[in-house]
Amino acid sequence: MEKNTILVVDDEKDIRELIEIYLINEGLKVITAYDGMDALEKLKNNDIDLIILDIMMPKLDGIRTCLKIREEKKLPIIMLSAKNEDSDKILGLNVGADDYVTKPFNPLELAARVKSQLRRCFNFNEAKKEDEDEIVIDGLTINRASREVFVEGNFVRLTPLEFSILETLAINRGRVMSTEQIYDSVWKEPFNNADNTVAVHIRNIREKIEINPKEPKYIKVVWGVGYKIEK
Repeated sequence: MEKNTILVVDDEKDIRELIEIYLINEGLKVITAYDGMDALEKLKNNDIDLIILDIMMPKLDGIRTCLKIREEKKLPIIMLSAKNEDSDKILGLNVGADDYVTKPFNPLELAARVKSQLRRCFNFNEAKKEDEDEIVIDGLTINRASREVFVEGNFVRLTPLEFSILETLAINRGRVMSTEQIYDSVWKEPFNNADNTVAVHIRNIREKIEINPKEPKYIKVVWGVGYKIEK
């Protein structure tokens, strides 16, 4: 079985090497880059399955690098930052990151998050029935086989996590799902008060699929309970 390839981007050599050691021990292939420009070049010339991307880097920082990647790629991105402020985490998620890890980090936890993202994104379609591949809800089309979304026939680019959240709500349409239920279903790890993380992703999805995000047609808020898509 071919190994998944992880691109590790950090301007600190010691951190790159530490992450590389732990990921290789998990049976993954690792390519490293020392800044955003180097990362984009490596991404162009290699088949990458997931990116670990530091925010604070010279030349091209992680935020701008993430934005450039998201112009063309939907692969999972885990952001690294020495900052632990909610505003920094929200910024990272808003520009398209799927997860956010604060330095100093436990390399075993980071490796576990990498494997979780890979399972969600690349093993997702196993055991799917053909007639379950497409969900259509009043102009919104969710193709589960290709992991693509269309609104009124127009392609909408979602990150892997955004797609999984939208799909979870669509599969459970008509049912109100709490932020904890959404998190458990999509992240498949302990909730740990991640309301804000779910809310940021929901807001990003609405910005992409709703004509007027302030008066959403698809994803509704049930105040004090959670979110739902109407039947």
